[in-house]
Amino acid sequence: MQKFIAVAGNMGVGKTSLVRFLHDKYGIEPVYEPYMDNPYLDDFYVDMKAWGFHSQMYFLSHKFRLHMELSRSDGACVQDRTIYEDAEIFCTNLYRGRKMKARDYETYMELYRTMEQVLQPPDLMIYLRCSVRAIRKRIKGRGRPSEQQIPARYIRRLNDLYENWIDGWTRSPVLVWDSENMDYLTDLADRIEFQRSIEKFL
Repeated sequence: MQKFIAVAGNMGVGKTSLVRFLHDKYGIEPVYEPYMDNPYLDDFYVDMKAWGFHSQMYFLSHKFRLHMELSRSDGACVQDRTIYEDAEIFCTNLYRGRKMKARDYETYMELYRTMEQVLQPPDLMIYLRCSVRAIRKRIKGRGRPSEQQIPARYIRRLNDLYENWIDGWTRSPVLVWDSENMDYLTDLADRIEFQRSIEKFL
């Protein structure tokens, strides 16, 4: 794999849009999160405690397969949300929020830590930062039925975990982008600044 760029951030911060932009602008192969393929997701948003472990295991197995395929690729690629976030943000959030039993969490993390030993870290981690208020507005605007009843406290806990996680990320260089106030898609000055920031890594 020549270049592996990862795009990280909470739901609704603009990851998919950024992946599309990098593909259109630089021809980087896009790898999207298998969001719609998860057969547990609708059930999860209705009852997180009952379906959290199942949903997270689905994402973990599919992300691991994707990651290994990417590591064997010859071209540059950009991934929408990483396996690291699934484990260290979303699964951890469920456990801390008492939506996942300790036994299930420990089983999940043991498998993740085993997988982690063979993962090739990204060459660049792009972290999109956004407030809870803006995230909720975007979630409402994009209209995915399963997301509409997500509590604000759930999004807030994810945001807090994300901030702590990115502060401690040391596996690769990090580019932090304020996706709430900086719009590379419609504002020319913001776009120029963003392209200058990322092109030194390409």
